[in-house]
Amino acid sequence: MAEIKFTAKDILQKQFKEKSIGLGYDRADVDSFLDDVIKDYDTFHSQITQLKNENDRLKAKVDELNRQVEVGSTISQPDASQQPVSSATNMDILKRLSNLERRVFGPQYNGESDDSDSHLL
Repeated sequence: MAEIKFTAKDILQKQFKEKSIGLGYDRADVDSFLDDVIKDYDTFHSQITQLKNENDRLKAKVDELNRQVEVGSTISQPDASQQPVSSATNMDILKRLSNLERRVFGPQYNGESDDSDSHLL
């Protein structure tokens, strides 16, 4: 960020040097001060533009996130007319899991003996 040289108070209280001839101000001093004021105004203008753009971007992001929340809340709230997607009970799930374990680990898993291995004893 560019450095700001003057505050409003600095501008208000600026005292220019008087020329030794008469009651006028030193033109170079006044011009130099006004050049710095103009640079500050340009800096302020660019900062304001940048902040407005960022503000617009963030507002759009907030709107997008609010829409996503609204869509998510309507999806997660089941209608009274809708049936549950899965009617499987815990018992059904446990039976399926037990059958799967038997297939993967074999009959020895549940303490059962395999008849094909009984001839080895």
